[in-house]
Amino acid sequence: MITSAHIDDIRTQVRAWRAKGETVAFVPTMGNLHQGHITLVKEAASKCDHVVVSIFVNPMQFGQNEDLDAYPRTLAADSEALNAAGAELLFTPTPAVMYPKGLEQQTYVEVPGISDVLCGASRPGHFRGVATIVCKLFNIVQPDVALFGNKDYQQLLVIKTMVEDLSLPIEIIGIDTIREDSGLAMSSRNGYLTAAEKAAAPALKQAIDAMATGIKQGESFEQVTELAKAKLIAAGFTPDYLEIRHAHTLEQAQHQDQALVILAAAYIGKARLIDNLRFDR
Repeated sequence: MITSAHIDDIRTQVRAWRAKGETVAFVPTMGNLHQGHITLVKEAASKCDHVVVSIFVNPMQFGQNEDLDAYPRTLAADSEALNAAGAELLFTPTPAVMYPKGLEQQTYVEVPGISDVLCGASRPGHFRGVATIVCKLFNIVQPDVALFGNKDYQQLLVIKTMVEDLSLPIEIIGIDTIREDSGLAMSSRNGYLTAAEKAAAPALKQAIDAMATGIKQGESFEQVTELAKAKLIAAGFTPDYLEIRHAHTLEQAQHQDQALVILAAAYIGKARLIDNLRFDR
């Protein structure tokens, strides 16, 4: 696996592959990789001739009181795992490479509407940072296909919308959430959990599943939501949001809607965990 922090190196290698008529898949990450990331890389290898991965902890998507400085950086272990999974090119830029004029002078990409709700409301500017860095990475790598996890459902829709609106010739593929045996969605932030918190954390998925079951059985949105919130609080969570939305637009779900997604974010200890369930009724 080739590793470089320089944009020109990435472009040169990708051009060499393109000259042979070969295809490129891309998996952008912030590092501190877990099995969910590795699944994305393996899936990418099955879809294209070559796999490019980026590791960049993007300061633009972190708020003032968020965990940018504390975010785990595990490049050596990540590189070993990526090499074993079939990645061939690893891009590891610094903030100075990606934002040479600084964040205040950086042109940004913003996806209106869908970026402003849920995590966008809780973390103002977050999806501006996501859309900007992903657009920059797409312009550097110029992949045929890019893969993202469905755990970050809102992020996936933001990126799909950006690609459509900017007419980028990239296929965006969402991959099912990879979970621990307990049902807890794998996340880099699970490392913040104490043993007791990790034992309680599967209650988030359980609450979402119970909401979906209740909806399918004809219970009201309000009824299933209040019951789920009570269960989360009893398990030690502080809910940020727990909402039922239209699966394609993230608008507030109407009782006649068939394509639904339940999205949740909740704090437990130092960690803010998110999860979701997409279903039809």
